[in-house]
Amino acid sequence: MSTLQIDRLLETVIRQNASDLHLAVGRKPTIRLHGRLRELNTKMLGPDDTMALMKSITSERSQQELQEEGTCDFGFAYGEEARFRVSVFRQKGSLSLVLRQIPNRIMSFEQIGLPPICKELIRRPRGLFLVTGPTGSGKTTSLATMIDYINVNMDHHIVTIEDPIEYYHPHKKSIVNQREVGVDVPSFSESLRRVLRQDPDVILVGEMRDLETIEAAITAAETGHLVFATLHTTGAAGTINRVIDAFPTNQQEQVRVQLSVTLICILSQALLARVDKPGRVAAYEFLVVTPAIANLIRENKVFRIDSAIQTGKKFGMQLLDDHLWSLYERGLISADEMIDKGKNPSDLTEKVHRAGGVVGRTELDEAEE
Repeated sequence: MSTLQIDRLLETVIRQNASDLHLAVGRKPTIRLHGRLRELNTKMLGPDDTMALMKSITSERSQQELQEEGTCDFGFAYGEEARFRVSVFRQKGSLSLVLRQIPNRIMSFEQIGLPPICKELIRRPRGLFLVTGPTGSGKTTSLATMIDYINVNMDHHIVTIEDPIEYYHPHKKSIVNQREVGVDVPSFSESLRRVLRQDPDVILVGEMRDLETIEAAITAAETGHLVFATLHTTGAAGTINRVIDAFPTNQQEQVRVQLSVTLICILSQALLARVDKPGRVAAYEFLVVTPAIANLIRENKVFRIDSAIQTGKKFGMQLLDDHLWSLYERGLISADEMIDKGKNPSDLTEKVHRAGGVVGRTELDEAEE
């Protein structure tokens, strides 16, 4: 298998608008299309194939890392058409690759359905804006849209710290400096410590992985910067708990106070397969930190946040399950997909039954009808 083959595989991914390409020994190359895995009609891959494919796209530096660590991650541009984020890893003695397609086109707020109030919130001069959700829920895409909006409309210095860099942002009205962990900077926490000397207005932290990074992000937000960051949590209340629990017990009280002051909002999202047409649709939970919610955080009453979101609709707030339900009612997603991604599956199941719907139908049932 030559480099020609990787080109053909990537062309297929781009042409079919697949989100991922999986290359594993003992299986044909497989793409993920609208959330489902589909095998491509080519030959079964052997150990030599995945090795050759890896070598055709992986730099010397990343190959060295693969030797030492057993895995490596990097991004590369495929012509003008797209970028790919790649993870190469060993399994059962041979190599597997997963390539995630990152479109070159940054979408608008309307196209990805972001809550309109986001536009107002990202004009704030300081604070912490958290975007959360499981892997593959579109956090990077939402952040790219918001960064692009600032870049087009405001004259700011934007510094991003990413691992790896996914969307490329050219300088527009703002200056955008994108730093890649492992290439431009050793770690998230280290670059965050130094970024404050770089006169930034807006800082994007690709991922808050550890205590040091979380601490540095909160400090940067406190000292007068707008900080965007992501976490792999579901729901607003869960995110606040996750941030506080990262700290030692004797610091948690102080962190609650800091969060109550610095946190602007939490956007928690899930990506679902559509049933009305091919493609996917995002569902959002959105918490805006009002004085009342800041009090709940300070007083350690996070368990009351969900009901505060329900009463905060006039501020643009919504619960994930409420948004999922509206997508289901509008016929955009299936009941099963809604229940899989929901926070309270049993409540949603009950709601479907009350509305006369069916849960747990298989594709076979649908095919037989």
